[in-house]
Amino acid sequence: MKRINLIIIAILILTHLNIDVFGQSTRTTMAIGDIDAKDIFIGAKLSALPELVILEMNKIDKYDLLDQYDLRFLAKRDSIEIKNCYSKICLAEIGRQLHVDKMLSGSILYIGDNITVTFRLLDVATGTIDKSQTNEFLNIETEIRKMIEITLSDMFGVPVNEDMRKTLTLKNDFDNAVNNPYQLRLRSDGPRMGATMFTGETANILKSSANKGGFEVEPLMFQFGYQFEKQYLNEGNFQALFEFIPMVTGLDQGLFIPSITLMNGVRNNKSGWEFAFGPTFSLVTKSQGYYTADDNIWTTLQDSVPVPEYADVITRLDSRGDASIQAGFIFAFGKTFKSGRLNVPVNAFVIPSNKGLRMGVSFGFNAKDRYMKSQ
Repeated sequence: MKRINLIIIAILILTHLNIDVFGQSTRTTMAIGDIDAKDIFIGAKLSALPELVILEMNKIDKYDLLDQYDLRFLAKRDSIEIKNCYSKICLAEIGRQLHVDKMLSGSILYIGDNITVTFRLLDVATGTIDKSQTNEFLNIETEIRKMIEITLSDMFGVPVNEDMRKTLTLKNDFDNAVNNPYQLRLRSDGPRMGATMFTGETANILKSSANKGGFEVEPLMFQFGYQFEKQYLNEGNFQALFEFIPMVTGLDQGLFIPSITLMNGVRNNKSGWEFAFGPTFSLVTKSQGYYTADDNIWTTLQDSVPVPEYADVITRLDSRGDASIQAGFIFAFGKTFKSGRLNVPVNAFVIPSNKGLRMGVSFGFNAKDRYMKSQ
């Protein structure tokens, strides 16, 4: 009698677990069809999408799922073409060949500025759609797996982390490590070094002798400094930046020319290209003086008393002068290259002036932790 009771209890337990007495699952069987995402992914990333769906459906654990290895084996053995099969007729035919009750297929597409994820559950026996679910997300390709998880969870009534849903569906003007996954890798703050070249009248003054107010140096100089930046707006693929760059120029030629640059710019989160502009201020030495009428020689006011009536007194760069702040306006563009956690920003800039164009290039580096908070 005790043995009979134990057998009955065991059968009840196995029935509750959806397993019959012969060890076979009594749950509804399902296979995952192809996922249409050709306008977002190509190659290996595209072919891996059905496997991502299988992983998420295994977490939901409501069906007896045909795994990717069995699916590949059956498809090869029975010459079943699963790729590019999206219609109800095609899915029903494949479901019958695989001997499953349900077929799950879907699509991940760009609709406007958003990514739309859709899944459909087809009943193989009737050829009709049992369930369908469509969710819209922000255009963040790196979070496709979370989008799949949320859409499948909604489809099968599984609770979802609402904070995760919000970061993928609600636009947020301020930087966020989830809805801006490139933000940390594209941070360009860090040391800067490069070269700058002067042209025009400024270049001539730099090359001229000291007794003429020159500096006796070449108009091509090394510079180094540090870039501090704040990313304060993030919308779609772009973010807005504020950059603060203290620099020192000319140490390689015995000069000390400190400068501070303030720039506002825009960076593409995906490609790393950026453009920025703003004021720049340098500490240089200047004197007041004039050019003589007969031989066009630069003469400072200290060297000439009284000043000739014809003299057109101006202020210009002079190695014998006093420290003075020189303002300019800079235009810069560049690109940040990534290698793992290493970021290498490379930039070119130009500072127009009526005394001669100044231009240069610079590069830097940094390494940011992936999960570091936005600053």
